[in-house]
Amino acid sequence: GLGIGGLNGYSDDPWYVVAKDLERNVLVAAQGKNHPLLFSHSLTSHQIFWVNDEPVLPLTCTAKVRYRQTDQACIINKDEQGCYRVLFTEPQRAVTPGQSVVFYLNELCLGGGVIEQTQVDPERATELN
Repeated sequence: GLGIGGLNGYSDDPWYVVAKDLERNVLVAAQGKNHPLLFSHSLTSHQIFWVNDEPVLPLTCTAKVRYRQTDQACIINKDEQGCYRVLFTEPQRAVTPGQSVVFYLNELCLGGGVIEQTQVDPERATELN
Protein backbone atom coordinates (compact mmCIF):
# COMPACT_ATOMS: atom_id res chain seq x y z
CA GLY A 1 0.00 0.00 0.00
CA LEU A 2 0.92 3.65 -0.12
CA GLY A 3 2.20 5.43 2.94
CA ILE A 4 4.88 4.86 5.51
CA GLY A 5 4.59 1.30 6.70
CA GLY A 6 1.82 0.48 4.24
CA LEU A 7 -1.76 -0.37 5.10
CA ASN A 8 -3.01 -3.63 6.55
CA GLY A 9 -5.33 -5.62 4.32
CA TYR A 10 -4.10 -4.10 1.07
CA SER A 11 -1.82 -5.44 -1.63
CA ASP A 12 1.93 -4.97 -1.31
CA ASP A 13 2.29 -4.81 -5.10
CA PRO A 14 4.46 -1.90 -6.26
CA TRP A 15 2.93 1.29 -7.65
CA TYR A 16 3.81 2.67 -11.09
CA VAL A 17 3.37 6.14 -12.56
CA VAL A 18 1.00 5.87 -15.53
CA ALA A 19 0.39 9.55 -16.32
CA LYS A 20 1.54 13.07 -15.45
CA ASP A 21 -0.55 16.20 -15.90
CA LEU A 22 1.88 19.05 -15.29
CA GLU A 23 -0.74 21.75 -15.85
CA ARG A 24 -3.00 20.40 -13.10
CA ASN A 25 -0.07 19.17 -10.97
CA VAL A 26 -1.47 15.62 -11.00
CA LEU A 27 0.46 12.36 -10.89
CA VAL A 28 -1.53 9.18 -11.66
CA ALA A 29 -0.29 5.86 -10.23
CA ALA A 30 -1.55 2.31 -10.69
CA GLN A 31 -0.80 -0.69 -8.50
CA GLY A 32 0.62 -3.91 -9.90
CA LYS A 33 2.92 -4.56 -12.85
CA ASN A 34 0.03 -5.81 -14.99
CA HIS A 35 -2.42 -2.98 -14.35
CA PRO A 36 -4.30 -2.20 -17.63
CA LEU A 37 -3.18 1.45 -17.57
CA LEU A 38 0.45 0.32 -17.97
CA PHE A 39 -0.31 -1.06 -21.45
CA SER A 40 -0.21 1.08 -24.61
CA HIS A 41 -1.70 0.17 -27.95
CA SER A 42 0.24 2.80 -29.89
CA LEU A 43 2.93 5.45 -29.69
CA THR A 44 3.99 8.54 -31.60
CA SER A 45 7.43 9.80 -32.55
CA HIS A 46 8.14 13.05 -34.34
CA GLN A 47 11.31 11.77 -35.95
CA ILE A 48 12.54 8.33 -36.92
CA PHE A 49 16.13 7.90 -38.01
CA TRP A 50 16.15 5.32 -40.81
CA VAL A 51 19.25 3.22 -41.50
CA ASN A 52 18.54 3.57 -45.23
CA ASP A 53 15.87 5.58 -47.04
CA GLU A 54 12.46 5.87 -45.42
CA PRO A 55 10.43 2.78 -46.40
CA VAL A 56 7.05 2.96 -48.07
CA LEU A 57 4.44 3.62 -45.38
CA PRO A 58 2.32 2.18 -43.92
CA LEU A 59 4.83 -0.55 -43.08
CA THR A 60 4.16 -3.78 -41.21
CA CYS A 61 7.26 -4.77 -39.23
CA THR A 62 8.31 -5.42 -35.63
CA ALA A 63 9.50 -3.10 -32.88
CA LYS A 64 11.22 -3.16 -29.52
CA VAL A 65 10.57 -0.59 -26.80
CA ARG A 66 12.72 -2.28 -24.14
CA TYR A 67 16.16 -3.87 -24.13
CA ARG A 68 16.07 -7.61 -24.92
CA GLN A 69 12.33 -7.50 -25.54
CA THR A 70 11.00 -9.99 -28.06
CA ASP A 71 9.99 -8.46 -31.37
CA GLN A 72 6.48 -7.00 -31.28
CA ALA A 73 4.34 -6.80 -34.43
CA CYS A 74 3.36 -3.28 -35.43
CA ILE A 75 2.35 -0.99 -38.27
CA ILE A 76 4.15 2.32 -38.81
CA ASN A 77 2.32 5.18 -40.48
CA LYS A 78 2.88 8.92 -40.88
CA ASP A 79 0.28 11.67 -40.49
CA GLU A 80 -0.14 14.88 -42.50
CA GLN A 81 2.15 16.78 -40.10
CA GLY A 82 4.95 14.23 -40.57
CA CYS A 83 4.52 12.60 -37.16
CA TYR A 84 4.96 8.83 -37.05
CA ARG A 85 2.34 6.66 -35.36
CA VAL A 86 3.13 3.07 -34.41
CA LEU A 87 0.16 0.79 -33.81
CA PHE A 88 0.92 -2.48 -32.02
CA THR A 89 -0.93 -5.72 -32.72
CA GLU A 90 -0.95 -6.45 -28.97
CA PRO A 91 -0.85 -3.82 -26.18
CA GLN A 92 2.68 -3.22 -24.89
CA ARG A 93 3.68 -2.83 -21.25
CA ALA A 94 5.66 0.17 -20.02
CA VAL A 95 6.00 2.12 -23.27
CA THR A 96 7.62 5.27 -21.92
CA PRO A 97 8.00 8.75 -23.45
CA GLY A 98 11.66 9.70 -23.75
CA GLN A 99 12.75 6.10 -24.34
CA SER A 100 13.64 4.60 -27.72
CA VAL A 101 11.67 2.48 -30.15
CA VAL A 102 13.64 0.42 -32.70
CA PHE A 103 12.14 -1.17 -35.82
CA TYR A 104 13.07 -4.43 -37.52
CA LEU A 105 12.14 -6.37 -40.63
CA ASN A 106 13.14 -9.93 -39.78
CA GLU A 107 16.75 -9.54 -38.55
CA LEU A 108 17.35 -6.23 -40.36
CA CYS A 109 17.31 -3.07 -38.24
CA LEU A 110 15.33 -0.40 -40.10
CA GLY A 111 15.89 2.47 -37.69
CA GLY A 112 14.43 4.01 -34.59
CA GLY A 113 13.29 7.10 -32.78
CA VAL A 114 12.37 8.61 -29.45
CA ILE A 115 8.92 7.88 -28.06
CA GLU A 116 7.05 11.19 -27.73
CA GLN A 117 3.62 10.00 -26.56
CA THR A 118 1.83 6.76 -25.79
CA GLN A 119 -1.83 5.91 -26.13
CA VAL A 120 -3.60 3.54 -23.77
CA ASP A 121 -6.63 1.51 -24.80
CA PRO A 122 -9.45 4.07 -25.30
CA GLU A 123 -11.67 2.06 -22.94
CA ARG A 124 -9.07 2.52 -20.18
CA ALA A 125 -8.27 6.18 -20.93
CA THR A 126 -11.32 7.34 -18.98
CA GLU A 127 -9.68 5.95 -15.83
CA LEU A 128 -7.04 8.69 -16.13
CA ASN A 129 -9.51 11.59 -15.74
